[in-house]
Amino acid sequence: MSRTALRICPLCEATCGLTLTIEEGRVTRARGDGADVFSHGFICPKGASFGQLDADPDRLRRPLVRRGGRLEPAGWDEAFAAVEAGLRPLIERYGPQAAAIFLGNPNVHTMAGGLYPPLLLGALGTRNVFTASTLDQMPKHVSSGLLFGDANAIPVPDLDRTDHLLIIGANPLDSGGSLCTAPDFPGRLRALRRRGGRLTVVDPRRTRTAEAADRHLAIRPGTDALLLFAVVQVLFAEDLVAPGPVGEPVTGADEVRRLAADFPPEAVAAACDVPAEEIRTLARELAAAPRAVVYGRIGSTTVEFGTLTSWLVDVVNTLTGNLDRPGGAMFPLSATGRAPRPPRPGKGFALGRWRSRVSGHPEAKGELPAAALAEEIETPGEEQVRALIVIAGNPVLSAPDGDRLDRALAGLDFMVSVDPYLNETSRRAHVVLPPPPPSQSPHFDFAFNTLAVRNQVRYSRPAVPLDADRLSESEILARLVLCAGGHGGADPAAVDAMAIDAALGKAVADPGSPVYGRYRGELAAHLTGVGGDERRLDMMLRLGPYGDGFGADPDGLTLAKVLAHPHGIDLGPLRPQLPGLLRTRSGTVELCPEPMAAEVERLRRALGGRADGLLLLVGRRHLRSNNSWMHNIPALVGGSNRCTLQLHPEDAARLGVADGGLVRVKGDGGELEAPVEVTDAVRTGVVSLPHGWGHDRPGTRMSVAAAHAGVNVNQLNDGSRLDPLSGTAVLNGCPVQLTVVNPPATPS
Repeated sequence: MSRTALRICPLCEATCGLTLTIEEGRVTRARGDGADVFSHGFICPKGASFGQLDADPDRLRRPLVRRGGRLEPAGWDEAFAAVEAGLRPLIERYGPQAAAIFLGNPNVHTMAGGLYPPLLLGALGTRNVFTASTLDQMPKHVSSGLLFGDANAIPVPDLDRTDHLLIIGANPLDSGGSLCTAPDFPGRLRALRRRGGRLTVVDPRRTRTAEAADRHLAIRPGTDALLLFAVVQVLFAEDLVAPGPVGEPVTGADEVRRLAADFPPEAVAAACDVPAEEIRTLARELAAAPRAVVYGRIGSTTVEFGTLTSWLVDVVNTLTGNLDRPGGAMFPLSATGRAPRPPRPGKGFALGRWRSRVSGHPEAKGELPAAALAEEIETPGEEQVRALIVIAGNPVLSAPDGDRLDRALAGLDFMVSVDPYLNETSRRAHVVLPPPPPSQSPHFDFAFNTLAVRNQVRYSRPAVPLDADRLSESEILARLVLCAGGHGGADPAAVDAMAIDAALGKAVADPGSPVYGRYRGELAAHLTGVGGDERRLDMMLRLGPYGDGFGADPDGLTLAKVLAHPHGIDLGPLRPQLPGLLRTRSGTVELCPEPMAAEVERLRRALGGRADGLLLLVGRRHLRSNNSWMHNIPALVGGSNRCTLQLHPEDAARLGVADGGLVRVKGDGGELEAPVEVTDAVRTGVVSLPHGWGHDRPGTRMSVAAAHAGVNVNQLNDGSRLDPLSGTAVLNGCPVQLTVVNPPATPS
């Protein structure tokens, strides 16, 4: 007998609603949920493969513990005993900085991943925090922190109401959108065109998104900041600046005008390889559009001037009057986010509150560069990292110079990995703790709802009961918190109880809270839900901006109300939130923060330092992939999802290589061999390799991925190229050299 169950897809940032068919405890089909309030039935190939991913035979069911140098199956109690025995003595002997944590991308795709890592960091007491953010979006966090005082206040394009969308370094038709949670991005772009809007794409590749655009500017990689500064210069020079209603809480515009004066279109055109008149036209069109928005993503963040580019995106949005305005760049209001407050100055945002031990990299948003993890493990001395916890991460493939990091991991005194696979990173662990498959896990999008193009709330309980021999991800992480604090034998429910008590204690002490002055024990008694994770969700919903305030607003949200709406609750379009959202010391949008002004001088110097004749490497995304963790699904490996080096026909002819030929690619960090795909989808002077491949290391258990191993593009990077403000690795726009492997013999 079959049944259906609803589930929010956890496989990319679009968070589409799924209808699952369940037969004999297994997902046999996944289709779009037509009644979902956000995705309205849209589904992509990743979502359609939900059942294959869920039932992947290579997924680990039981923990693994290293015995005699080999990882062997173990029981859960034995595994957690091994975690505490391996972790606590190191911390007690060498101090909390001897431990480090790495959080991978999938953490933001699970409910437990949004709830427990902060508690784990508190138990460890370490400042050695590394995440995928410094391989991805950290520049946007830093620019938002400096502009708005809150690193998590990231404005997103109001896709459904804009008239001109400028996309820089993003390919949402393949990625599904990123830092812009938008199910059915293709449909939203078609709607833009139907209402007479324009789409402009700036990208060195003619991506699927660029093909759909009215104008495609094939920019030289890494020069987006120059292009945007030239746009800013035109806005000022031609008196096109019109900040509109948001203008009052904005300071620093005169300083931006002064800085932009050095970057007229004629000065940057050669570096960008975009004609000056094209830049002027772009600036004029953005200013003239009734509602316009600039949206930049990974191609604009993982570059040498990633933070500067991210800042300029919102400078342009502000100067054209499109910040915090319908159809422009707006701030979502998540159901579990902070409730609006009266405008007032905040604490602001600081960079470099501490530095890494070896190279002195400044922290950003409490994190150190992922590219620095290897040296922190390898380098002897006080506070050397000796123990590492990796949760849902595979930095051997995702971080620069994976060979070096792999060697470093092998030298750790102790490592624990929370991962469903024995992959290129977890194979080095002393203990591997596998979470259950998605069908057996609850789902709530804490992170992606703060980036959604429409306010809504949806929650999925497990579609399939948890197998008897598995632990929920919440219990795994809660027990890990206890082990880190030396309390491994305690009841994991105590972790959630302490988190609830602390959060309610803060709420009842806040004069702006709907529960100010009440007794937190009485509030806790009202919480509902199965398990501590659901009780915490109920608390967050009740205290959130749409919540019932524990009875203060009887019509407000609770967990019970959300559960009563299985297709979700629509909370309406994005609404203006300034100035109440601001947390800067001035209480204004600080349009020209000092770190940005200082960084402009580095950009100015770079104008004259361009090297001609080099091939520049960029990555690419595939519709059927999401980093390294989805290459073990047969339905998603094939078609266009191949690890090839894309090369323009003119560059191929110059090198003497044909389509399908083999080339050796050499970068700062190493070299590799890859098959060539000759295509004019990349501009001349640019080559492209996808991210997340390189599944050829021994000791892994990912059979499909190993059969389609590909090469690790990040091995070409030695980690020395970083965006200085955010610590983000420069993964795009890196120079490489190509040589043909076994070129054809020259006729005699």
